[in-house]
Amino acid sequence: MTGATDFAPSSIRPRPVRSLYAGNARAVMLRGWRATASTNWLVVVSGLFEPIFYLLAMGVGLGTLIGDVTLPNGQEVSYPAFIAPALLAVAAMNGAIYDSTWNVFFKMQFAKLYEGMLSTSLGPLDVALGEILLALLRGALYAVGFQFVMQVLGLNLSWWALLALPAVLLIAFGFASVGMAVTSYMKTFQQMDWINFILLPMFLFSATFYPLSVYPQWLQYVIQAMPLWHGVELVRGLTTGDVSWGLLWHVLYYVVMIALGLVFTTKRLRTLFLD
Repeated sequence: MTGATDFAPSSIRPRPVRSLYAGNARAVMLRGWRATASTNWLVVVSGLFEPIFYLLAMGVGLGTLIGDVTLPNGQEVSYPAFIAPALLAVAAMNGAIYDSTWNVFFKMQFAKLYEGMLSTSLGPLDVALGEILLALLRGALYAVGFQFVMQVLGLNLSWWALLALPAVLLIAFGFASVGMAVTSYMKTFQQMDWINFILLPMFLFSATFYPLSVYPQWLQYVIQAMPLWHGVELVRGLTTGDVSWGLLWHVLYYVVMIALGLVFTTKRLRTLFLD
């Protein structure tokens, strides 16, 4: 009896790691992918054409008036080759952010999907990783499609452009992680509008269509703090061949962004549905 009594407390001793992660994030991602493929596939496919339209309108149309653009290293590139890598980074951001914000908001506030998931063996990190990987998949789909268009149009100016795909996956991962963390605090559709309010100026001012040098010095500092600017600079450096050790700072920015997003999302899901 004594041995059984001594053994009982240890058998129910909490295991914090197992309570957070059951190693089955793939099930969450596959469930989301099947739901998207059966109901929202047309919405997903339509997102492939948005950066292409911007490239044709701004790069081909306006580009005939602007001419070449000089990069910080003194290299001159055509205007379409200047904005195409920025639009590639934007495509990765949009694909990831839409899945990790509006879709997550609906599942959390209306479908109550996560409550059902967390009542199984899945932990909050499983749910967080699964949803983020689903958003990453959508961002990757947009990025691969647009990079193929860039290759056809001759806008990949260097063999370093082969590394642009891992770069855009990193960008998508970063935005998906932070997007889901932010969405976990949203309660109404009006609050969700703040996401678009932040994304639009970030899209317009992150050296997407104009070099950073055209802005006042104080605004340059603000732009350089934006996550999309780091993605644009990283992808543009790779596609134009302007590669230096400085690109690693942009990579580090996204690594920190991913880590913070995962930590906050996991803690928030645990607070909402388990504690």
